Amino acid sequence: MKNFLFLIVFTFTLFTSCNSDKTTTYYLIRHAEKDRTDKSNRNPNLNKSGQERARKWADHFKNVPFDAIYSTNYNRTIETATPTAKDKNLEILKYNPSKMYDSIFQQETKGKTVLVVGHSNTTPIFANKILGSKKYENMDDDNNANLYIVTVSGDKKTSSLETLQ
Repeated sequence: MKNFLFLIVFTFTLFTSCNSDKTTTYYLIRHAEKDRTDKSNRNPNLNKSGQERARKWADHFKNVPFDAIYSTNYNRTIETATPTAKDKNLEILKYNPSKMYDSIFQQETKGKTVLVVGHSNTTPIFANKILGSKKYENMDDDNNANLYIVTVSGDKKTSSLETLQ
């Protein structure tokens, strides 16, 4: 009986310790094309092409089981995230790009599959922060098509860069 009890405790301990190393996957994109007609507007909406791209992102992500969707608090990022959030029946959570990938964000997203919508000057930096190295350069201001996928499994971190046409 003691051996049986020991076996149960050992199995439970092994299972929970293996389970603590869950894989986290981040999908990071820049907002879609914004309306540039008013140069003084610091918070523009998406233009028609941007609305189409936001829908393309949602189609691209149709088989990705997101647990959460994050966006900065700007019209263009929220509008980019909205079609995917609606398709997944998820609320868009706001994040502050000056506090990206802090300990709170890491804890909230651990073991999850997450979409993060940002900007040309934050998206590659965010990917680099997760990786712990400067792998990616800043994006060109006319690049709205990059998808950075960063996977964290225990101490192992991998990434890839794709482009949505």
